Amino acid sequence: MSTRLDNVPRMDMTHIFDKVGLFSRSAPRYTSYPTAPQFHEGVGPSQLSDWLGRLSPDTGLSIYLHVPFCERLCWFCACRTQGVRTHAPVAAYVDTLIQEIALVASRLPGRGRVHRLHWGGGTPTILDGEEITRLAHALRDAFDLSQAEFSVEIDPTCIDPARMDALVAAGLSRASLGIQDFATEVQSAIGREQSFEVTRDVIAALRGHGIASINADLVYGLPAQTPGRLHATLDRLLSIDPSRIALFGYAHVPWMSRRQRMIREDLLPSPHGRHDLFALAADRITGAGFDMLGIDHFARPDDSLAVAAREGRMRRNFQGYTDDDCPALIGLGASSISRLPQGFVQNQATTAAWTAAVREGRLSAHRGFAFGLDDRLRGRAIEMLMCDFRIDLPELQATFGDFAAHLRPVCQHVAQKFEGAVDLAPDSLTIRPEAHALTRLIAMEFDAYTGGAARHSQAV
Repeated sequence: MSTRLDNVPRMDMTHIFDKVGLFSRSAPRYTSYPTAPQFHEGVGPSQLSDWLGRLSPDTGLSIYLHVPFCERLCWFCACRTQGVRTHAPVAAYVDTLIQEIALVASRLPGRGRVHRLHWGGGTPTILDGEEITRLAHALRDAFDLSQAEFSVEIDPTCIDPARMDALVAAGLSRASLGIQDFATEVQSAIGREQSFEVTRDVIAALRGHGIASINADLVYGLPAQTPGRLHATLDRLLSIDPSRIALFGYAHVPWMSRRQRMIREDLLPSPHGRHDLFALAADRITGAGFDMLGIDHFARPDDSLAVAAREGRMRRNFQGYTDDDCPALIGLGASSISRLPQGFVQNQATTAAWTAAVREGRLSAHRGFAFGLDDRLRGRAIEMLMCDFRIDLPELQATFGDFAAHLRPVCQHVAQKFEGAVDLAPDSLTIRPEAHALTRLIAMEFDAYTGGAARHSQAV
């Protein structure tokens, strides 16, 4: 379901937001269910090998390839990345990745048919042109990529003509550029310098190569970010007309990401200020003709993600919102996560442990989660909320049979707890448009694993 904010009724939800603790609570982002803190070491290489082998030869596959290296470590980032001063670790990593590609492919029944291929990081464009070409050839040797959409995360400060040429030759069809904020004061506060001019020129070069699909990542809630500075960033971004915009909330989790201790907490906006920054940006972006998708994505109405949202086909995975409907996602590289019909499996998180496993001819999986029926049901219900702001009980019943009725009492509980923010019907629960900011908190009510020791980022 897509939303244009200029068509949303303007009701004052402040009293409800305060009542349910939007500005004081934390919540998972629900890019998976169960969330990563529930992964455990009871799922490992043998399960991954077995689950890969059980895939049908005709199963559509997504592949996520992780490059964990960066030339600079941005302070705001909480991803699994590491800085490098020389290229030697990157070159060695590529060699190991090529080994892992062959190792994983050997576990599949037949030649895997890849529909989506995404290189993320870290900074995938830290690879030089020759390494990009070698990886692309290894993937084509191992899998059927004839129908694959190929997307890459690009750091505009870390790409040159040789790298771009290699990516285009490898079949690049979508580029995702990290921007965060163009304000120099914000960039200084997060340790990331990136001029508008450099970003604009990289996008122009991509378009010159025929890459029309451009995603731009912004972050709200950053230190030193003000409404005026964010508005100026949006003016600049909209002038280069991306296809999609992701507007992520800054997750301040210094207990997880040591580099975030470089962030001055006195420069961070308050929870109410974060909410206002998001509302400002969402209004500005939708006012420029974008559809709002889910809680934090925007796309031009003719973009495939916007079309999928209107048709109820949008999904959510570790990269955020997607129109990828493949039943299996294979993660390659250190810390990558695979999602197979039976559950999640995560590779060794450190490059050293991952490298040791692969070079010994072993799958590097070391933890994960095997789904039960209740996990599948709740996971799909949470995904419905995150994508469509609605739980459709008949749709769940079509998949899960009478077991779907287990969620009826939860829907009734949510209707009472979030009175004024949701509408309860005999066969559905819908979050009102003006209450979409509560989506993650409402999703928590369907999460069987809340209440543990896991810590999350702010709910707003």
